[in-house]
Amino acid sequence: MDLREKVVAVIEKVKPALEADGGGIELVDVLEDEKAVLVNLTGACHGCPMSTMTIKGYVEKLMIEEIPEIKEVRLAN
Repeated sequence: MDLREKVVAVIEKVKPALEADGGGIELVDVLEDEKAVLVNLTGACHGCPMSTMTIKGYVEKLMIEEIPEIKEVRLAN
């Protein structure tokens, strides 16, 4: 499984929690040289005041736990 496939697997794990609140998440890019993942939040999550906490406290935390070579998740938009 390559890095992008691992990232997609983690994104699929977090989707149900975001969808339960009327939001969503889309993978934009995996920046292997920066060890970073770019995502967009959609639906109710897009522009939400809690979006930074969602990315850093939930998505990034899980991503780093499951894929140690990833160091950061950030919003693309």
